[in-house]
Amino acid sequence: MGVSGTGKSTIGTMLSEQLGIPFFDGDDYHPEANVKKMSAGRPLNDHDRQGWLLRLNELAKEYQSTGAVIACSALKQSYRDLLRQGMNEKLAFVFLEGSFELIKSRLESRKGHFMTSTLLQSQFDTLEPPEDAITVSIALQPTEITEQVIKQLE
Repeated sequence: MGVSGTGKSTIGTMLSEQLGIPFFDGDDYHPEANVKKMSAGRPLNDHDRQGWLLRLNELAKEYQSTGAVIACSALKQSYRDLLRQGMNEKLAFVFLEGSFELIKSRLESRKGHFMTSTLLQSQFDTLEPPEDAITVSIALQPTEITEQVIKQLE
C-alpha cells in the first residue's frame, strides 16, 4: 500500500515470486469510470473507490487459504478496514513510504500509466499512514525492501 509511484507493483511482483503466491495489481480492477477520471487529472473520492475496494476484498477472500499479494493504495484507515473485512488476521499491510519529492520524480519519469504526477498531492492529502502495517522506506533498493518485508512477515 501507499501513494502512486512508491513501487507497489514492482515490490508486489517480487514478493509474489519469492513467496510463491499470486500477485494482483489493484489498478487492474478499477472500473473504467475511475480510470477515465484519474486520466483526466481528477482525484477519486470515497464513493469512486467503494466498489473497487469491495472487489479487492473479494479477491483477498478468494485467496485467503493459499495467500496472495495485492497491490492497492489503501490510503485511508476506512479503506484498509474494508479490505480487511472477513479476513480475520490473515491480512498484512505493507506500507511503502517515501517523500513527496522522491515519489514525484518517479511519477514524472513513468510512461503509459493513467495516474499522473498532478494527482500526487491529492493522494498525500488523503493518506492516513497506518499504525498496524509493515513500513518500509522506498529509498531502499527493491531487493532490500522485499527482504525487510519477508523478515517482518515471519
